[in-house]
Amino acid sequence: MADLKIQPRRDEDMSACVNALSAVHHAGLLEAWVALDGREALGHVAITRTAPGLARGTGLPAGQLASVARLFVTPSARRYGVAQALLAAAEAAAAACGLRLALEVEDGGKAAISLYERSGWRHVGTAPGDWTTVDGRTALMHAYLAPARNP
Repeated sequence: MADLKIQPRRDEDMSACVNALSAVHHAGLLEAWVALDGREALGHVAITRTAPGLARGTGLPAGQLASVARLFVTPSARRYGVAQALLAAAEAAAAACGLRLALEVEDGGKAAISLYERSGWRHVGTAPGDWTTVDGRTALMHAYLAPARNP
């Protein structure tokens, strides 16, 4: 890291950024799914190993859990059930492995919180995050636990 340099992102940096994000994505990854319309990617969800802090908040051992990670839907595909379908795929896969899903969502993610609560997820705790939001406040993280499902 002796050659570390911080600069504004340029178009020619995108390939390196995608490679770096891929490495981050694969760390702790259990499975991942993508929602497609033909060849167009509309959204994505992954499940990862669960961090001990989140596991403690659920009251379950980390070995009985998987965490939802990188759930996103493109703006043009929102409000069409894509996130719900991705979440259902992740829940089914976790249940098939005998795992229950957990996640953390920042307080500003009102649409995501609404999705989880409509889907039967239970709020299990709230705590300050270890990062700052774009508006300069300390992130407020809500932990959720998926409903128990049979495989």
